[in-house]
Amino acid sequence: MASGKKNDTADWAQAAQEFQQGLVRQWTQMAQSFPGAAAAAAGPTPDPMAALRAFMPPAQGAAPMGMPAFTELFQQAGGAQASLDPATLLEIQQTYLKDAAALWNQGLAAKPEGDRRFASEAWGGNPLAAFTAATYLLNARTLMAMAEAVQGDAKTKARVRFAVQQWIDASAPSNFLAFNAEAQKKAIETQGESIAKGVANLLHDIKQGHVSMTDESVFEVGKNVATTEGAVVFENELFQLIEYKPLTAKVYERPFLLVPPCINKFYILDLQPDNSLIRYAVEQGHRTFVVSWRNPDESLAQATWDQYIEDAVIRAIEVVRDISGAKDINALGFCVGGTMLGTALAVLAGRGQQPVHSATFLTTLLDFRDTGILDVFIDENFVRFREMQFAHGGLMPGRDLATTFSFLRPNDLVWNYVVGNYLKGETPPPFDLLYWNSDSTNLPGPYYAWYLRHMYLQNDLIKPGEVTVCGQKIDFRQVKLPVYIYGSREDHIVPIGGAYGSTQLFPGKKRFVMGASGHIAGVINPASKGKRSHWTSGSSAFPENVKDWIAQATEHPGSWWSDWAAWLKPMGGKQIPAPKTYGRGKAYGAIEPAPGRYVKAKA
Repeated sequence: MASGKKNDTADWAQAAQEFQQGLVRQWTQMAQSFPGAAAAAAGPTPDPMAALRAFMPPAQGAAPMGMPAFTELFQQAGGAQASLDPATLLEIQQTYLKDAAALWNQGLAAKPEGDRRFASEAWGGNPLAAFTAATYLLNARTLMAMAEAVQGDAKTKARVRFAVQQWIDASAPSNFLAFNAEAQKKAIETQGESIAKGVANLLHDIKQGHVSMTDESVFEVGKNVATTEGAVVFENELFQLIEYKPLTAKVYERPFLLVPPCINKFYILDLQPDNSLIRYAVEQGHRTFVVSWRNPDESLAQATWDQYIEDAVIRAIEVVRDISGAKDINALGFCVGGTMLGTALAVLAGRGQQPVHSATFLTTLLDFRDTGILDVFIDENFVRFREMQFAHGGLMPGRDLATTFSFLRPNDLVWNYVVGNYLKGETPPPFDLLYWNSDSTNLPGPYYAWYLRHMYLQNDLIKPGEVTVCGQKIDFRQVKLPVYIYGSREDHIVPIGGAYGSTQLFPGKKRFVMGASGHIAGVINPASKGKRSHWTSGSSAFPENVKDWIAQATEHPGSWWSDWAAWLKPMGGKQIPAPKTYGRGKAYGAIEPAPGRYVKAKA
């Protein structure tokens, strides 16, 4: 290679262009292996229309031909329950032919428009890369059109769409150094340093067991995340109970308990002081307690759903009452924490007890009819496999759960970081939310398998008396306390219809509020920021379908936090002097400062 930076850059560019051209030749040869395509490529001037006709059925109504990759994917995802109408398929293929011919006529002037993955100047300035991206987008649209045309039940269609979308996202040219013009440009500009850094990033991530979404070295739990002042006042094998230091001279007589999901760590509710729901509750004058789940190890390999309800949620309620001396408390459950809180309330109601005065449910499923995209994974065979896997105990690894949730939004949570970390050699910027997202937790296998069957598969909680937990038949008609139910409009984990379903279960006073954004961003939306919107209804009626509720709801600018605080305020009772110490006496003394050691344990 010639010496001098200018000549080096020119040589890099020439080498990259030659490498791309070689790949295109291989791509062409691969395409010619399809039936009928070889003849189209004969001669000095290939006929693209003839090659495309190789994918056409010989006549309308005849069996579809070609597209072997989609056919295989379709068969695996849809099985015998799905079919494609030949006439619809023919229409899709004709549209593809028309669009492909138009793209071919544009040639190297084609532009991949409308997709941020190909929006940089590097793509636009590289005609070959731009044409590759435009071709990919055309193929992606066609495959999704075929997926949408699948005939079958709703679950089968959803599975086909999900499988095709995963395949499309994974096969994007931006995911491969050989086709990513932006990564190639950076490699040239850095004289290969970005590639070396990308390899180092890859080796680092292989060692740590997951793709880096942020610079994890910047964060430390208890130091710059989860910093609200408090102390652990109780612990057992399942959880630690944290009490937070009051920030007001007086507090409400009814204490407030938060039950976060045990599928991840509680400090999503306490990332930074300005977006901490925990700190916000303390600032409102509530004596606040939070469950910090233990990250399960082999000692909890036999733990069950019943144990988590009896020895964790119900036990936490009892301890908060003992410490405060209050007859009853207010409680909040978030996501799976809300499912467990709701189950615990039904168990207590079955025992003739009501130690909780009011309950708040944030993005919680109690009625599992509308589970969104997660439903594609759940069927009898899948659940039975998990039951067999954990028949004698075991752990569901946190990294497996985290990977599953990441692939629900693969472009944002997987491929974006693959491209940045490995192809471009970049270090992702510090972001506390993504640090939390990477801090995964295990689940006890028996707990996980029971949850899958009785919630996601059979939806037993909403069937009065159908399922028994902790010796009590679950019947939400007995849970008559006031409830505040929140759902996020764009939530892909707990769809808004699923969150709204809880309004149909509780017979007491209810308030439902819908917030903008998704599962996390919708919940962690500080009132002080004035961002997004939320919707409420002045009516006390709750129609069965959430769409009917939305149709008569009123939009309000800003966070739902203020609405919730106003609802919770009268639930707190009278105000009393704030306690001067944590816990109560020797029975519940301070064990260690918040956030405690349980939350620091890695999966």
